[in-house]
Parts: sequence; C-alpha cells; structure tokens
Amino acid sequence: MTTADALAAPPRGAQQGDSLALGRARRRRSDNLRGWLYCAPFLLAFGIFLIWPTIYGLWMSFTGTSLAGTNTEFVGLANWREALGDPQVWTSLANTAWFTVLSTIPLVVVAMVLAVLVNIGLPGQWFWRLSFFMPFLLASTVVSQFWNWMYNPQLGLINTFLGWFGITGPAWLQDPSTAMIAVVVTTVWWTIGFNFLLYLAALQNIPDQLYEAASLDGAGSWRKFRAITLPQLLPTTVLVLVLQMLASLKVFDQIYQMTGGGPGGETRPVLLYIYEVGFTGYRLGYASAISYIFFFLIIIVSIAYMVISSRRSVKA
Repeated sequence: MTTADALAAPPRGAQQGDSLALGRARRRRSDNLRGWLYCAPFLLAFGIFLIWPTIYGLWMSFTGTSLAGTNTEFVGLANWREALGDPQVWTSLANTAWFTVLSTIPLVVVAMVLAVLVNIGLPGQWFWRLSFFMPFLLASTVVSQFWNWMYNPQLGLINTFLGWFGITGPAWLQDPSTAMIAVVVTTVWWTIGFNFLLYLAALQNIPDQLYEAASLDGAGSWRKFRAITLPQLLPTTVLVLVLQMLASLKVFDQIYQMTGGGPGGETRPVLLYIYEVGFTGYRLGYASAISYIFFFLIIIVSIAYMVISSRRSVKA
C-alpha cells in the first residue's frame, strides 16, 4: 500500500467504531420490533374492543340508528340537542351525582376507620380482615338479592329488628325518601372491603420509628393519628377517593336489580337511563348522544380535580 493510500484510508479505530454503532442500531431495531410483536395482541384487542367502539359510538350519536339496525341516516346534532333539553337526562345525572356523594364519603372514611382499628392490634385480625373483605368477592346479583330480602317491609330482618322496639319500618326500596339511602348502604357494605385493604396496606408501611419518636416527645394516640397517620395516608386517600368517585359515577348493577330506577325515577342513574333509551326504547343513536354527554362531563370533572390537586401540591 502506497503512502497516498494509507493517508486516504480511515483509521482502524474509526472503522471499528462505525461497526459497533451499526451493530447497536441493528440490535435496537430488532429489540423494538420484538417489543411491538409482544404488544401486538394487546394493541389489537385494545383497538377492536375500545378504540373502534368509541369512534363508532360517537358516529352513531349523529345518526338515528335504532336497535333493529334501521334508520341509520345522518341527523347531525339533533340527538345532542334533544338530550341537552331532556329533563330525564338531567334528573338521572343529578341522581348519579347524589349517589356518588352519598357513597364516596363513607366508603373513604369508614374504610379508613376500620383499617386503623384492625391495624392497632384487635384480637383475631384474620377474622376481621376476612369479614370486611368477603362481601367484595360476591356478585352484584347475590348482594342485591340478599339486601332485597333484608329491606322487605313485611319479612325483612331490618323492619323485624325495628319492630322489637316498637318502630314501624318503612318500605325501604319503595319509599322515595329512603330508596337511595338503602342502595347506598348496600353499596357501602358490598364494596368497602377493597378500600379497607388499601388503607390497611398503607398503615402497615408507615415506619414504626415515627410513632416511637412521637411517644418520646410525649404525644398521645390522637396526636399521633393527626400528625403521623393522616399525613402518611394522604396518597392512599387520594387514590381511594378517585377510584371510588369513578366507580360510583358508573353505578348500574345494584340499582337495576334492587329498584329498577324507581320509585318514580328517584334512584335512576344516567347509565340506567341510557340502557332504557337504547335497549327498551330502541334508540341507539339517542342513547349514544347521552353517553357522550356523560363522558364529556366526567372529563370536565376530572380535569378540574387534576387542576385543583396540582395547585395544592404546588402550594405545599
């Protein structure tokens, strides 16, 4: 090799560096391809069962589609205008919001209290954990049937118990003033076990050194609870609150099986009204419009909650 060729050829180190870079790029492409192949079944199911129904449901809200598959012509915003002016839509939304308020507060507070009581060392902890969580494993049909018998005005255990004290119990599920409360009590009894376990796990992760240091400073039980336990449980409380609000907004099963939305629509949530419009009234296009109005309202509430939470975290 002449001197000129040696000067023109790239250094051996540069050639090795280019080869290594090319090899890394090939491995990266291979890893990416393998990753997409692993994700493909989930992405396919996600697209078929979530993305496509969401897009198709939105399109359906602009048509007059019926359950029989007829009258699929485009009607524009007619369904949306009708839904926004339908008093039944706003009544069912109000019922949903009222149920959410009534159920979320005890499902957060009572779950925390039960977890604290078990965590302080009550005898037979396994029994209490099983008792509080077992109802959560039951199907909604079983729970609804069980409480329907409990609320029975003539033979139910609740009115029988009240009768021992000379109190005449109401027709819990047929009285407009008590029907929603009865469903809320059933829901709290049924679902509180999940929140209870979340709080119990969070309590067991609080370092014992914090309580020992507080004891050395002379802090009592109540002071420890306010200064240590509650702040340490704040992330779990936020999680439980968000999950519970979302679950309560989607209430359907127990109300459908216990009251059917009655009496007089006093317990009918928006999902039950959507079901009635779409599958009883055969108006799938109109039901889709109501569904998306509800969907957008949930998004607005979620964004407002996120903004408020972020502002509080910044101030903290």
